[in-house]
Amino acid sequence: MRRYFFDIREGDELAVDEEGILLPDIEAAKSLADVVRDRASANRSRQVTIEVRDESGAIVAELSLQRPARRH
Repeated sequence: MRRYFFDIREGDELAVDEEGILLPDIEAAKSLADVVRDRASANRSRQVTIEVRDESGAIVAELSLQRPARRH
């Protein structure tokens, strides 16, 4: 198992994952990143990006969601 870190970028803010989580492979990390992205986007930001890092600090996946502006 490898440790993956999930940093969440919302606009100009970056929340760095200091702990990470042990997962069997990058596919499991991508699946978890999808869940995190969906939950984060439900909050407030129009754009949410999850940067997945491995133990060496390399970004191994990046998932983004951009919601359209609300129309009144």
